[in-house]
Amino acid sequence: MYGRCGSWWRGGFGSQFMGGGFPWGGRGGRWGRFFGPGEIRLALLSMLESGPKHGYELMKELESKSGGMYKASAGAIYPALQQLEDEGMVTSDQLAGKRTYALTEAGKAELQREAETVKQIWQRAEQAGDWAPWMGMEGAEVMRPAAGVMKAALRAATRGSHDAARIEKIREILERTKREIESLEKQS
Repeated sequence: MYGRCGSWWRGGFGSQFMGGGFPWGGRGGRWGRFFGPGEIRLALLSMLESGPKHGYELMKELESKSGGMYKASAGAIYPALQQLEDEGMVTSDQLAGKRTYALTEAGKAELQREAETVKQIWQRAEQAGDWAPWMGMEGAEVMRPAAGVMKAALRAATRGSHDAARIEKIREILERTKREIESLEKQS
Protein backbone atom coordinates (compact mmCIF):
# COMPACT_ATOMS: atom_id res chain seq x y z
CA MET A 1 0.00 0.00 0.00
CA TYR A 2 1.02 3.60 -0.48
CA GLY A 3 3.34 4.82 2.23
CA ARG A 4 4.42 1.40 3.48
CA CYS A 5 7.97 0.17 3.11
CA GLY A 6 8.29 1.42 -0.42
CA SER A 7 5.04 0.07 -1.82
CA TRP A 8 3.08 2.29 -4.13
CA TRP A 9 0.42 2.28 -6.82
CA ARG A 10 1.36 0.52 -10.02
CA GLY A 11 -1.00 0.02 -12.90
CA GLY A 12 -1.13 -2.96 -15.21
CA PHE A 13 0.58 -1.33 -18.16
CA GLY A 14 4.29 -0.75 -18.52
CA SER A 15 6.45 2.33 -18.28
CA GLN A 16 7.28 2.07 -21.97
CA PHE A 17 3.73 3.23 -22.77
CA MET A 18 3.65 6.79 -24.06
CA GLY A 19 7.40 7.32 -23.77
CA GLY A 20 7.77 6.10 -20.21
CA GLY A 21 4.98 8.28 -18.89
CA PHE A 22 4.14 6.10 -15.92
CA PRO A 23 6.79 5.47 -13.28
CA TRP A 24 5.80 1.93 -12.47
CA GLY A 25 6.70 -1.28 -14.23
CA GLY A 26 4.28 -3.54 -16.02
CA ARG A 27 4.80 -6.66 -13.95
CA GLY A 28 1.11 -6.80 -13.10
CA GLY A 29 -0.86 -6.21 -9.98
CA ARG A 30 -2.32 -3.03 -8.60
CA TRP A 31 0.16 -2.47 -5.79
CA GLY A 32 3.81 -3.09 -6.29
CA ARG A 33 7.29 -2.62 -5.01
CA PHE A 34 9.34 0.40 -5.95
CA PHE A 35 12.55 -1.63 -6.09
CA GLY A 36 13.00 -4.91 -7.92
CA PRO A 37 15.07 -7.78 -6.52
CA GLY A 38 18.53 -6.57 -5.50
CA GLU A 39 17.88 -2.95 -6.43
CA ILE A 40 17.63 -1.51 -2.93
CA ARG A 41 21.21 -2.57 -2.25
CA LEU A 42 22.40 -0.90 -5.46
CA ALA A 43 20.50 2.27 -4.60
CA LEU A 44 22.12 2.33 -1.15
CA LEU A 45 25.58 1.73 -2.61
CA SER A 46 25.12 4.54 -5.12
CA MET A 47 24.03 6.98 -2.43
CA LEU A 48 27.11 6.11 -0.37
CA GLU A 49 29.30 6.95 -3.35
CA SER A 50 29.16 10.63 -2.34
CA GLY A 51 30.38 9.86 1.19
CA PRO A 52 29.45 8.14 4.46
CA LYS A 53 25.86 8.38 5.68
CA HIS A 54 23.78 6.93 8.46
CA GLY A 55 20.63 4.88 7.87
CA TYR A 56 18.18 7.69 8.53
CA GLU A 57 19.95 9.92 6.00
CA LEU A 58 19.70 7.15 3.41
CA MET A 59 16.00 6.69 4.13
CA LYS A 60 15.33 10.41 3.72
CA GLU A 61 17.43 10.60 0.54
CA LEU A 62 15.47 7.70 -1.00
CA GLU A 63 12.22 9.48 -0.19
CA SER A 64 13.54 12.75 -1.60
CA LYS A 65 14.84 11.20 -4.83
CA SER A 66 11.43 9.66 -5.49
CA GLY A 67 9.52 12.86 -4.79
CA GLY A 68 8.01 11.22 -1.73
CA MET A 69 6.64 8.22 -3.63
CA TYR A 70 8.98 5.78 -1.87
CA LYS A 71 8.93 5.92 1.91
CA ALA A 72 11.62 3.57 3.15
CA SER A 73 11.24 1.91 6.50
CA ALA A 74 13.97 0.94 8.92
CA GLY A 75 12.83 -2.65 8.35
CA ALA A 76 13.84 -2.37 4.69
CA ILE A 77 16.99 -0.26 4.96
CA TYR A 78 18.90 -1.64 7.95
CA PRO A 79 18.76 -5.31 6.90
CA ALA A 80 19.96 -4.28 3.42
CA LEU A 81 22.83 -2.31 4.96
CA GLN A 82 23.71 -5.28 7.17
CA GLN A 83 23.73 -7.54 4.10
CA LEU A 84 26.00 -5.09 2.27
CA GLU A 85 28.32 -5.02 5.26
CA ASP A 86 28.35 -8.84 5.41
CA GLU A 87 29.24 -8.91 1.70
CA GLY A 88 32.09 -6.45 2.25
CA MET A 89 30.45 -3.75 0.10
CA VAL A 90 30.22 -1.25 2.97
CA THR A 91 31.79 -0.70 6.36
CA SER A 92 30.15 0.85 9.38
CA ASP A 93 31.45 2.95 12.24
CA GLN A 94 29.79 4.39 15.30
CA LEU A 95 30.13 8.19 15.10
CA ALA A 96 28.40 10.68 17.41
CA GLY A 97 26.01 7.98 18.61
CA LYS A 98 24.97 6.97 15.08
CA ARG A 99 26.10 4.08 12.91
CA THR A 100 27.56 5.52 9.72
CA TYR A 101 28.05 3.48 6.55
CA ALA A 102 30.78 3.98 3.95
CA LEU A 103 31.46 2.40 0.58
CA THR A 104 34.37 -0.04 0.23
CA GLU A 105 36.44 -0.81 -2.88
CA ALA A 106 34.27 -3.91 -3.40
CA GLY A 107 31.18 -1.67 -3.24
CA LYS A 108 32.67 0.69 -5.81
CA ALA A 109 33.44 -2.26 -8.09
CA GLU A 110 29.84 -3.50 -7.73
CA LEU A 111 28.57 -0.06 -8.75
CA GLN A 112 30.75 -0.11 -11.85
CA ARG A 113 29.49 -3.59 -12.80
CA GLU A 114 25.87 -2.54 -12.27
CA ALA A 115 26.12 1.01 -13.63
CA GLU A 116 23.26 0.55 -16.12
CA THR A 117 20.90 -0.86 -13.48
CA VAL A 118 21.74 1.99 -11.10
CA LYS A 119 21.01 4.48 -13.89
CA GLN A 120 17.61 2.84 -14.49
CA ILE A 121 16.79 2.90 -10.76
CA TRP A 122 17.32 6.65 -10.55
CA GLN A 123 15.50 7.32 -13.83
CA ARG A 124 12.51 5.43 -12.43
CA ALA A 125 12.77 7.38 -9.17
CA GLU A 126 12.78 10.65 -11.12
CA GLN A 127 9.69 9.58 -13.05
CA ALA A 128 7.99 8.63 -9.79
CA GLY A 129 8.80 12.05 -8.39
CA ASP A 130 7.12 13.62 -11.41
CA TRP A 131 3.88 11.85 -10.44
CA ALA A 132 4.10 12.48 -6.68
CA PRO A 133 1.97 15.66 -6.58
CA TRP A 134 -1.01 13.76 -7.98
CA MET A 135 -0.74 10.50 -6.05
CA GLY A 136 -2.60 11.55 -2.91
CA MET A 137 -6.11 10.47 -1.95
CA GLU A 138 -7.73 12.56 -4.68
CA GLY A 139 -5.46 11.07 -7.34
CA ALA A 140 -6.21 7.56 -6.12
CA GLU A 141 -9.94 8.25 -6.56
CA VAL A 142 -9.56 8.83 -10.30
CA MET A 143 -6.75 6.36 -11.07
CA ARG A 144 -9.01 3.33 -11.61
CA PRO A 145 -11.46 5.05 -13.98
CA ALA A 146 -8.56 6.71 -15.84
CA ALA A 147 -6.90 3.33 -16.29
CA GLY A 148 -10.24 1.92 -17.46
CA VAL A 149 -10.55 4.62 -20.11
CA MET A 150 -7.01 3.94 -21.31
CA LYS A 151 -7.64 0.20 -21.46
CA ALA A 152 -10.85 0.70 -23.44
CA ALA A 153 -9.13 3.08 -25.86
CA LEU A 154 -6.24 0.70 -26.44
CA ARG A 155 -8.57 -2.27 -26.88
CA ALA A 156 -10.71 -0.37 -29.40
CA ALA A 157 -7.64 0.87 -31.30
CA THR A 158 -5.96 -2.52 -31.57
CA ARG A 159 -9.11 -4.34 -32.67
CA GLY A 160 -9.55 -2.04 -35.62
CA SER A 161 -7.19 -3.91 -37.97
CA HIS A 162 -5.25 -0.74 -38.73
CA ASP A 163 -8.45 1.25 -39.25
CA ALA A 164 -7.16 4.83 -39.45
CA ALA A 165 -10.65 6.33 -39.11
CA ARG A 166 -11.31 4.38 -35.91
CA ILE A 167 -7.98 5.40 -34.41
CA GLU A 168 -8.63 9.05 -35.29
CA LYS A 169 -12.08 8.88 -33.64
CA ILE A 170 -10.51 7.41 -30.46
CA ARG A 171 -7.92 10.20 -30.46
CA GLU A 172 -10.65 12.83 -30.83
CA ILE A 173 -12.58 11.37 -27.88
CA LEU A 174 -9.47 11.29 -25.71
CA GLU A 175 -8.43 14.83 -26.67
CA ARG A 176 -11.96 16.15 -25.99
CA THR A 177 -11.98 14.41 -22.60
CA LYS A 178 -8.57 15.86 -21.77
CA ARG A 179 -9.75 19.38 -22.65
CA GLU A 180 -12.88 18.99 -20.50
CA ILE A 181 -10.85 17.83 -17.50
CA GLU A 182 -8.33 20.64 -17.99
CA SER A 183 -11.20 23.15 -18.03
CA LEU A 184 -12.21 21.86 -14.56
CA GLU A 185 -8.67 22.56 -13.35
CA LYS A 186 -8.90 26.14 -14.64
CA GLN A 187 -12.16 26.67 -12.73
CA SER A 188 -10.52 26.03 -9.36
